[in-house]
Parts: sequence; structure tokens; C-alpha cells
Amino acid sequence: MSELGSPERPLRVAVVGSGPSGFYAAEYLFKQAGLTVEVDMFDRLPTPFGLVRGGVAPDHDKIKSVTKVYDKTAAREGFRFYGNVSLGEDLSIDDLRGHYHAVIMAVGAQTDRALGIPGEDLLGSHAATEFVGWYNGHPDYKHRQFDLSAERVVVVGVGNVAMDVARILAKTCAELVSTDIADYALDALDLSRVREIVMLGRRGAAQAAFTPAELKEFGELADADVIVTPDDAALDALSAAALKLKPDRDVEKNLTLLGEYAQRPPSGKNRRIILRFLTSPVEIVGTQKVEGVKIVRNVLSQKSDGSLAAQATDQTEIIPCELVFRSVGYKGVPLDGLPFDAKSGIIPNQDGRVTDTPGFYAVGWIKRGPSGVIGTNKPDSILTVESLLADFRAGILDRETDSRAALEGVLGERGTQFVTFSDWQRLDVLEQEAGAKLGRPRLKFTDVSKMLEALNTP
Repeated sequence: MSELGSPERPLRVAVVGSGPSGFYAAEYLFKQAGLTVEVDMFDRLPTPFGLVRGGVAPDHDKIKSVTKVYDKTAAREGFRFYGNVSLGEDLSIDDLRGHYHAVIMAVGAQTDRALGIPGEDLLGSHAATEFVGWYNGHPDYKHRQFDLSAERVVVVGVGNVAMDVARILAKTCAELVSTDIADYALDALDLSRVREIVMLGRRGAAQAAFTPAELKEFGELADADVIVTPDDAALDALSAAALKLKPDRDVEKNLTLLGEYAQRPPSGKNRRIILRFLTSPVEIVGTQKVEGVKIVRNVLSQKSDGSLAAQATDQTEIIPCELVFRSVGYKGVPLDGLPFDAKSGIIPNQDGRVTDTPGFYAVGWIKRGPSGVIGTNKPDSILTVESLLADFRAGILDRETDSRAALEGVLGERGTQFVTFSDWQRLDVLEQEAGAKLGRPRLKFTDVSKMLEALNTP
């Protein structure tokens, strides 16, 4: 028998998920000198790139340009993309185990964390993930409806996703038309009556999770003022001491920007974004639909480990509103045949090795939780692949597997029309051509059946 990893017997690796972490893992595998590898990448959608396509805000086109790096990986000899293949429906964990020496789970964190407060399920209360998927043209969310006749919206959370939601709500149609936002979302936002977006952060300004770049964009909006009170912009004693002990340039930049906003009088623009800190929602008020958010005022306290936590006071108020977006984090979902830590929302692992599941590995958010930016996934994926390579060198992965042709035979028997990377490139061209007719960068396919129909049309 030929040596595993040789041209005669390549190391076969499946990557489940085609977002940044999956592509970075594939890239690093291909860079290993003297190792012949076949990487088959699966995604349940016909389109690759995960949150770069379906999560990055449409007005952040520079961030999306990272896909050019992934295109180079996809062009490697030995790479194969299988889009429109769903784990649990078209393929099982046992199927992957039988066809590959190693499997890398790069499925991300697919759902949102709940607030756990009364009224959370009222009509008009939405996870931010739904809104983000909707305006990005994600097929899972294209039919979602949001009452944009509401004049005041409350966004719970002050991370970058919350900032994206607030910014998209505050932008004019003229600002959005030059982006790849979904066409139906552009039409709906053009008719929006939203005039005020209130953002709530449970801790202080110094603990806000947004980046200076995201905060700076607020001040550049064409028709929206940014409102911050001097109290909210001020640095409290505990935060000041923490910063002195461990300086953070991003936090310092955020505080400077917030101070500038606090001193800037409103200019009378049609919309405004209000940033509030040290406030937590304790109830979403309403009978059948959202009528307001009851909040409590917090103070900061220092925990035994030195970190700062929000502690509720007895001061409460109700913010009248008709629409709420909850943006307090993501979490993964369980997968049949693999262990899952429900509390942390990840696949339990040690250095990327899935617990008690030899040959299976995890990367990205399903490995470590929803933290970091796109670039954070590269070193994370490299660490996991190093674990995989160590197992390969130790002979742990050396066993007989079925071939790529056999895998495609299984998909054919099950009636799965898989989409190749060249198929995706055809869709990419069609989207850009459709967008060019309207003076836009692209007009996205938002329906899987329409994608497959386009690919089946000569």
C-alpha cells in the first residue's frame, strides 16, 4: 500500500463550511511541502464564503475583497467545492468518516443568543441575525418581514453586528444603492419611516465591543445625527484604572470619538442614532406586539478576577418603540453524530481536535465561540491544522477511505445536485452582469432554486 499523503494515495480531508475559517484551513493544508492532499469543501448553499457573503454589511465592500484570497485556494489542484450539499440531509457524519481521513468542521455559529427576558418573542422582536441575513440576500431570510413603519427602533447590543444593523437602518437609499444589498431590502429601506435608533450597552463605553472604524462611520452618515450624552461618554474610575493597568488603543480611540459626539450638537438630520451605556433590557413590553423596552440602569463592579461587570440598580424606565433587534452574540447548533457543549455553543475540542471523535477537527466560531474578526480565523485555523498534521504524522489518520468519485456517486444516488466552484463562478458573473444593468456592483441570487435553474440553463 502506498504511503498516505503521497501522489498515489493523497490525504483526503473534508471541510464542512466554506467561510473564512474553512478556506484558511484548506490554504494551510495545501502549503505543506511534500504532502499530497485532496480537500473537498462542503456548503449547504450553492454559494461559498459564509459570512463574508451573508454577514458582512453590504457597505463594507473592502472587507469582502478577502474572497480573492479564497479564490486562489479554490484554484489549487486537489481542491473541490461541493455546494448545495447539506450535512444531515445529503450526507451524514458516517458518510464523511467513510470517505475521508480527516474532517474539519467549519460550520460557524448559526443562531443567536437569547436575552432570556419576558416579551422576547413578541411580534416585532427579532434576532439581529435575521435582519443581517435579510438585507444581505441570504436565502434563509429573504422572506422575513420587518415593520419599518416603526419610527423608533431599539438595538440591544453594541458589538459590530449591532453597529451594522443601526447603520443600515440609518442610511439613505442613495447611500445604499451603490452596494450589493438585496434588491428587496433596498426597496423596503427606501420606504422606511425609522427616525430614531436607540442602542443599548449593558456595560460602560470603555467595554463596548465595537471597533473605532465602526464608530467613526456613524459620524459620516449623510442624514443621521449621532447622540451621546456626556455622562455616557465619560470614563468611570474603575474603567480608568483598568485602562491604566492594561492600555488599549482601540478603547482609547472609541472614548475619544464618543467624547466628540457628545460635544457635537444635533444638526437636524432626519434620523438619529442614540448610544446608551450601562443599560440592560429586563422586559420587552407589549400585549401582542412590541410596544416598548423596559430597561434598568447599571453600575460597574469589579469581579474577583479583575474584570468589570454590570450590576443592576433599582432605576428603570420604558423606552417606547415598535421594533427591537437583539444582538448579544451567536452560538453554534448541535450536529448529529458529534459532541456539543450547549452552554458555550461550541463543539468541545482540544487544540481543534473534537473530543472523543478521532479524525474530526473544529475551526472558527464552532471551535472557540463567536469572537474576533475575519482575520482572527487564520491563526485559529492554522493551529487546528497543526493538530491534524501531528495526528497524520503519528499515523492516527492512516486508514482506508472511499474515493472522491465514490462520494459523488453517493450524492448522485441521493438526487443531490451539487454545485462546483466553477458553477459558483458562473453565478458570480451573472450577478455582476445583472447589477451592472442597474449601476450596482451585483444583484444577488437570493433563492436556491433560481441559482440551480440558472446553472441548468445553457
